[in-house]
Amino acid sequence: MHGFLRAAPEAVSGTPGEQIPRRPGCAGCRPGPGRGGTGATAVPRGRLPVAPPDGREGHAMKIGIIGAGNIGGNLTRRLTALGHDVSVANSRGPHTLAALAEETGATPVTAAEAARGAEVVVVTVPLKAVPDLPSGLLDGAAPAVAVIDTGNYYPRQRDGRIDAIEDEGLTESRWTERQIGHPVVKAFNGTYAQDILDGPRPAGDPERLALPVAGDDEDAKRRVRDLIEEMGFDTVDAGGIDDSWRQQPGTPVYGLRAGVEEVAKALAEASPERPDDFRA
Repeated sequence: MHGFLRAAPEAVSGTPGEQIPRRPGCAGCRPGPGRGGTGATAVPRGRLPVAPPDGREGHAMKIGIIGAGNIGGNLTRRLTALGHDVSVANSRGPHTLAALAEETGATPVTAAEAARGAEVVVVTVPLKAVPDLPSGLLDGAAPAVAVIDTGNYYPRQRDGRIDAIEDEGLTESRWTERQIGHPVVKAFNGTYAQDILDGPRPAGDPERLALPVAGDDEDAKRRVRDLIEEMGFDTVDAGGIDDSWRQQPGTPVYGLRAGVEEVAKALAEASPERPDDFRA
């Protein structure tokens, strides 16, 4: 059996409630859903109906979600509400996902089965658990599957030292790509989990939030951005995976709740120097 299936209970990166240090300038922020989590209290925004917020009839996709913590759980809720066919897995087995499946209509599966036939796969597990994911994880996925990585590196608080990140200067998502053998699109890593449910707004709404999205595969990145926009958020192209340090923990955009212009500005102001709080 693979170690992921025996791993400790989900501490999915980006889940609200992870005890991660506040980032400078973000009073009360803790990592939340997707990014490594931002756990500040969300201002209720009201959940959107099942239909996409801009009135579009979105293409119903088969989506696999690996990790059912705060980010993975809320992505399951939001994507099933939009009519997508979602399979969800965690480290403890499908029988532990019965309540989430009953609530959402998602299909609980093993991690090895989550990507089967999927057009989009979301990997939302702690970085330290990524090497323990089943080998050949994406073998049964649809051709040109887009893989979303929500992960963040927390060496002191959770993941321990990862030499390739510390010594080679790899971005967190480039390291994840090496582990799973497939390109990824980095998204949701700095998003509060509750905002996935309470944050969506129609296109053009002045309060609509924007999320940074990085990736080398332009087609996969476009599909991920389209999906996020269907969910009720704007997106900002954050460049390739080697540029994804701009949205890692401790950067200005990490945990930022803002629109397109402010998110783009925060990405531009980021420093490649990893803050001490996020170094081993």
